[in-house]
Amino acid sequence: MMTGLTKRAWKLQDFVAHGSNVNCLAIGQHSGRVLATGGDDRKVNVWAVGKPNNILSLTGHTSPVECIRFDSSEEVVLAGSRSGSLKIWNLDEQKILRTLTGHKSEVKCLDVHPYGDFVASGSLDTNIKVWDVRRKGCIFTYKGHEDKVNCLRISPDGRWITSCSDDCTIRLWDLTAGKLLHVFKGHVGPVNCLEFHPNEFLMASGSSDKSVCRARAGFYFLGTFL
Repeated sequence: MMTGLTKRAWKLQDFVAHGSNVNCLAIGQHSGRVLATGGDDRKVNVWAVGKPNNILSLTGHTSPVECIRFDSSEEVVLAGSRSGSLKIWNLDEQKILRTLTGHKSEVKCLDVHPYGDFVASGSLDTNIKVWDVRRKGCIFTYKGHEDKVNCLRISPDGRWITSCSDDCTIRLWDLTAGKLLHVFKGHVGPVNCLEFHPNEFLMASGSSDKSVCRARAGFYFLGTFL
């Protein structure tokens, strides 16, 4: 059965997206038809899925782009940079709407609230920041991780933020109250990635476990935090 699946898999497209390393990409979740990429050339390029030429090339960052996301409507794209700043572009007008500064080091990850005008970012400086895009400023700074923040996600209902770090922990935060709810310590290596389940109170995480030289994954039930 696996052999049959392998035979049906092939490369659809291969194209040069940037003048140097491609560090991140995101597909618009609303339509699934747009792709954004960020690279060491400090650019954000926007593509129509399946087309080899970019629709837009957005500039403004002064250091390599490290993470990128669309908003839920695909009207704006957000990108975090190695210098610690975030920029938000309006795609129709092809201009920068906001520049958000406050991190002391590289922005490693970001996510967009599914309903409100809020953005969350995690950094090499170990902090997580929640930004109100309308007010152009940071409304919460979550401190607690003891090493760089590798990934964060806002829950599908917009109530929680979960973050993971090289400190081997996963932390669950109440977005509205701006406080820590729980620290998960099931991994014994840096935690690199995580995701919320779209419909259930579940969260999955992936880690580098150096003691056994393999990847570990964990599932956490979140119903107790309701």
